Amino acid sequence: MQLLWTEFWGALRQPEYVHVLLHPLPIYGLVAGVFSLGVALVARSRGGEATALLVMLLTAASAWLVAHFGHAGYDRVYAMSNDAAQKWLNWHAYLAERIVWAYYVAAALSAAALAGLWKFPRLHRPALTLSIVAALVALGLGGFLSFVGGKIRHSEFRQGDPPAWAHTTAAPD
Repeated sequence: MQLLWTEFWGALRQPEYVHVLLHPLPIYGLVAGVFSLGVALVARSRGGEATALLVMLLTAASAWLVAHFGHAGYDRVYAMSNDAAQKWLNWHAYLAERIVWAYYVAAALSAAALAGLWKFPRLHRPALTLSIVAALVALGLGGFLSFVGGKIRHSEFRQGDPPAWAHTTAAPD
């Protein structure tokens, strides 16, 4: 048992492992937040809205950690991957740099809606609507990013090739 525990703590020093460990958090957390927000709106619960918006804010913001550890682990994963996996990794890295901003926007709009709940009641409803739309956009883009990322280490998910430019030897900047 001690050996497994030591191995687990050692794995937490590997950025690619932490990336895989954390990558569901922005997606599942944002889904839970949007669902909770829907329930709170139906129930007309300001406390429920606040809780749901806080969940949306924190889980959308967690995309920064996922992106950070993914970027930090890129070289190791690239080195241990075959040619096909490297191409999918390049595409995943390229998309991640662009898609992570959708999560930042969702986090910012959730924060604005949360602030509007008490400080700016007239702006609360528009901010709430925008935060839901931004969360849904981030979820759609994040789902596609996960789809591409799953093909890196899971050859059974690969059907066809990534875009032609992903056939380079390194991720595009």
